[in-house]
Amino acid sequence: MVTKRKNSIALIICIQEIEEDGSSMELGDQLSTEDVSYLHQAFVADSIYNALSIPDVDIKLYYSPTDKTRKSINTILEYLKGRVSEKKKSALDNGRLETSELPEGRWGIKMEESFKRCFDQGYKDVLFIGSRTPTLTREMLVNAFRILANKDIVFGPTVEGRYYLIGFSGDCQISLAQFRWREADIYSQVTEYIESKGLSWEETEIWYAVEHPDTLEFLVRDINQYRMVGDEDTARETEKVLERILSRM
Repeated sequence: MVTKRKNSIALIICIQEIEEDGSSMELGDQLSTEDVSYLHQAFVADSIYNALSIPDVDIKLYYSPTDKTRKSINTILEYLKGRVSEKKKSALDNGRLETSELPEGRWGIKMEESFKRCFDQGYKDVLFIGSRTPTLTREMLVNAFRILANKDIVFGPTVEGRYYLIGFSGDCQISLAQFRWREADIYSQVTEYIESKGLSWEETEIWYAVEHPDTLEFLVRDINQYRMVGDEDTARETEKVLERILSRM
């Protein structure tokens, strides 16, 4: 469903399939294919929930045109309507969230198309995240938008030297489709290119995408830390699924 632009900034949540353009969520032999699928659905739900807490931001949920993914998105959105506050439910109902299918293609092509759609709609600042980082907090996303107020580009680097977040101000000034985003040196490729174009950029903190057992450990660590400091909302759906999985082991 395509909606009319209501705000000047947009947050893209682009659904990464469990196996997508050379990357996959390989979380260890103890987790079944069904476990990983449920975890991924929880990641998406938590990403949307966190985005809804940011005022004056339109949310774009983009995904591949498969029957399985369409069904998953519908299930997640109906579930969220039943558990979020009235304010967040209103945001779901009043057009602040747009869902739209993307054509099949490499991850870089999907990224470029996502940004193009947003800038064509007239947004000033656009932030892009995937669906494998459910522990991104509201504060982390707000900080990325704050950087975009003064820079052309913002990057969120991962511990492996790739990205969990990327944002542009004014327009998507580089062709994202030209890069292979799973390459080990993608960080240096992109930063060297944007510097050659004279664009200003800044990083957010180093974080991660949940794609292998080590990052699953990061996920559990961070959820526990959030609960210790009184944050009961970040990655709540992910925590529920993890608890169900652990209870069977």
